[in-house]
Amino acid sequence: MKAIVISQTGDPAVLQLTESDKVPSPGPGQVLVKIHAAGVNFVDVYHRRGRYPQSLPFIPGLEASGVVKQLGDNAGAWKIGDRVCYTGHLGSYSEYTAIDAFKLIALPKEFSFEQGAAFPLQGMTANYLVNDFLKPKAGDTVVVHAAAGGVGLLCVQWAKHLGATVIATVSTAEKATASREAGADHVIQYTSQDFAAETKRITGSMGAQLIIDGVGKTTFPGDLEAAAIGGHIVIFGSSSGPADPIVPNSLMAKSLTVSGGTLANYTRTGKDLKRRSREVIRGIQDGWLKLRVGNVFPLAEAAHAHEMLEGRQTIGKVILTVAE
Repeated sequence: MKAIVISQTGDPAVLQLTESDKVPSPGPGQVLVKIHAAGVNFVDVYHRRGRYPQSLPFIPGLEASGVVKQLGDNAGAWKIGDRVCYTGHLGSYSEYTAIDAFKLIALPKEFSFEQGAAFPLQGMTANYLVNDFLKPKAGDTVVVHAAAGGVGLLCVQWAKHLGATVIATVSTAEKATASREAGADHVIQYTSQDFAAETKRITGSMGAQLIIDGVGKTTFPGDLEAAAIGGHIVIFGSSSGPADPIVPNSLMAKSLTVSGGTLANYTRTGKDLKRRSREVIRGIQDGWLKLRVGNVFPLAEAAHAHEMLEGRQTIGKVILTVAE
């Protein structure tokens, strides 16, 4: 079995391709999945760096698609040969994984394996970010940071679907184009523009009702300025580092709400997982939610995939192909 194994935390070079004769066996309530494609996400970088510690050695990756190859006892209604996808299970940079059956999502027949590895984590993340804090409506303004990333592009589309005006922040002209193609009404290149000032200008000094921030340290101070009175800021990542702390009483002046989110808390039960995955799949099938797979690498090039992701050289989803 080929797999990427991390034996020590560090830079992308610690992502080492290994091969062994050992294939995991599904335990009670589990199935064995032969992985065809694995999603690459920034949380994988946090695991690799040791920011979110894992027991060493470990196989990284939380998201994949593939085919059911073996059933453990009490594996539910799954059958050998079923096409599936999942998120929230460590070990997807591998040819096989044994996973709890309740974590699997049925992959529609019209979806490719690349699509199956592209939507679970980022699609359901966009689902809760846009719907569960301050659900935007017509007349509201939503700021989406890192809008050309996998989550960002989906948040732009979801907020537009609900009728909001969307302001996208990006780092390059190419990413600005991708954000506009996803439906963003305004695009700010925060490398050369003050996004808070631009947001106030665009909104006639009102500010944004909802700000979705997976960047953290470099953007959060501007979020506090760009938010409207009664606005809501949602932090779900920290690609630039954790945001600096604030005094809670400082939120009083504009009656702001600051929230934090992580997908695991919004898919805690099988019912939650089914509902959110169904809503994402329906959006894709209906055509208003479009996946953008920007970079596809073979499993052996996982280190290069991480370098590209960390270097902000990617647009949309990054995928590792594991099997044909």
